[in-house]
Amino acid sequence: MKKNLIAALIGLAFAFPVSSYANHPNDTEAYRWNLQDLYQDRAAWDLDAKKLEAQFPQLLTCSGHLGDSLPKFKSCLDLYADIAKRYSRLSTYAAQFRDQDTGNNAGQDLAQTADILGSKFEEASSFIRPEVLNLGAKKIDGYLAKDKSLSIYRHPLNDILRGAKHTLDQKAEALIATFSMATGTASAVYSTLSNADMPWPKVKLSNGEEVVIDQAAYTKYRAVSNRADRKLVFDAFWGKWKEFERSYGVTFYEQLKRDSTYAKVRNYPDSLTHALDANNLPRAVYDTLISQTQANLPTLHRYFKLRARMLGVNDLRYYDIYPPLVSGDFKYSITEGVKYMLESVKPLGEDYTKAMTKATTERWMDVYPRARKRSGAYMTGAGYDVHPYILLNYNDDYESLSTLGHEWGHAMHSYLANKAQPFITADYPTFTAEIASTTNEVFLLDHMLKIAKSDDERLLYLGSALENLRGTFFRQAMFADFEREVHAKVDKGESLTGEGLSQIYGGILKRYHGDQEGIMKIDDVYATEWAYIPHFYTRFYVFQYATSIAAGSMFADEVLKGTPGARDNYLNILKTGGAAYPYQLVKQAGVDLASPAPYQAVFKRMNSIMDQIEGILAKKRQ
Repeated sequence: MKKNLIAALIGLAFAFPVSSYANHPNDTEAYRWNLQDLYQDRAAWDLDAKKLEAQFPQLLTCSGHLGDSLPKFKSCLDLYADIAKRYSRLSTYAAQFRDQDTGNNAGQDLAQTADILGSKFEEASSFIRPEVLNLGAKKIDGYLAKDKSLSIYRHPLNDILRGAKHTLDQKAEALIATFSMATGTASAVYSTLSNADMPWPKVKLSNGEEVVIDQAAYTKYRAVSNRADRKLVFDAFWGKWKEFERSYGVTFYEQLKRDSTYAKVRNYPDSLTHALDANNLPRAVYDTLISQTQANLPTLHRYFKLRARMLGVNDLRYYDIYPPLVSGDFKYSITEGVKYMLESVKPLGEDYTKAMTKATTERWMDVYPRARKRSGAYMTGAGYDVHPYILLNYNDDYESLSTLGHEWGHAMHSYLANKAQPFITADYPTFTAEIASTTNEVFLLDHMLKIAKSDDERLLYLGSALENLRGTFFRQAMFADFEREVHAKVDKGESLTGEGLSQIYGGILKRYHGDQEGIMKIDDVYATEWAYIPHFYTRFYVFQYATSIAAGSMFADEVLKGTPGARDNYLNILKTGGAAYPYQLVKQAGVDLASPAPYQAVFKRMNSIMDQIEGILAKKRQ
């Protein structure tokens, strides 16, 4: 029943990028997460894993007997919930242990063991959905009416009943669960090739430095100030992906075929409908996002024109989108970052601020980069009885500060949901997850602009916010546009090669960046970027970043304006967790993501930021 959590945790053994940074001088135990809050050591983890495995046969005794009696029904659901909670804790520890030092073989072993346990769990519980459907709504409603303690299962049970026509019989569901270990080939090949086996090119920069342009180096050197170096990095990096275009085409096509097959097996008309139905999202949300984005590309093009002017270039190219708009030696220690973040969320009320303040002192975070630590940043809240964990690679810059606020938005979402909800409904879908993080980013920007001491500092914050809107809204909507088109082709039985995928992506890439209008020139070799995006191996995932930033911006604006009820409406989303369908939950709080309004608010906000930047630039020219 807890499909969002289980689906996320089963991917623990997946490959991922590793930090290439040297150890930070402040990387002491005080700035590392405390995994002993989950398990004292591997022995304690193994003991709990044995308890989990012993529960699988117990759960199987419920198969065929779920409706024997009310006590049997309740005991089976309670057992399932206990198993799911135990598995989520085991999986959380395994993932965190691995990610803090990816070179430690014990971590890889732990993650793979957790992955196997997840598949066993999925197989052992596969009978629940078809049996709930066989019992029917009338009998289940009767059980719920007679025993109020069963109310915590009402939403998950209703969700199963809603999917009646898409759920197969018990034998077929068990078969699909069994195949779960054998259907991840495409994503596994992508990850291994992209992160371990790719023969990355070496380039010589203008300063004489020779650099191997792997994924981490590409992220670093694409933003250098020397324009010729940026072009060199882009050409080398995307040229290498072009060499493997055929192979990545085969891999991604296999993923698209898998998604299409599962949609057909479960009686959906297409892959998109199947993906959206998991959280009961209306198709209008996806289509409205793309149509509104396409209609408002002039706002994005205005940003590119402003970027060209601020960078001092007349012929903006794709390799010009990453350099910061404002340079300056602005540093923010983790202590200062936490202070600014806590000050920024005061509009959410005293209870929220107090809880967050206390949490920042209790080693929920692994803060600094070091050799072999997983790169990037994320939050996991699956350790229900413990607390959320946050992985950062904090580097004392404003991007790190913004990421800190982002991840703590997630952490407080999990904290509040876990506190307010029983385990079975505490986990929330991605559709609402990113709302919490982007809302906190808006609060942080508002606070930093208020305390900025100079126009250069204001330009830094405004430029960062502008680039965030480009990368999190327009870029993710562009990805969603591409996904919708290529999935639709495969759903119709059409073939797709790597070259064909590049042609489709290249056309969309050029449209969004104004190639035809002379806004930005896109070289054809850069159209292989689709092969680089790992999110495409999780069908129709990225659009939720764009919808979330739209909703988060609206919620933050209303709270900051002091609109009556706005704060409580927003916090109710966080506290509800997964106890309601996300689209309806957000709509009831005042934002309808199937309507143009929230997207129009994004465009309005982006234009307002550009107005402020242009005002500062005009003042500087005087």
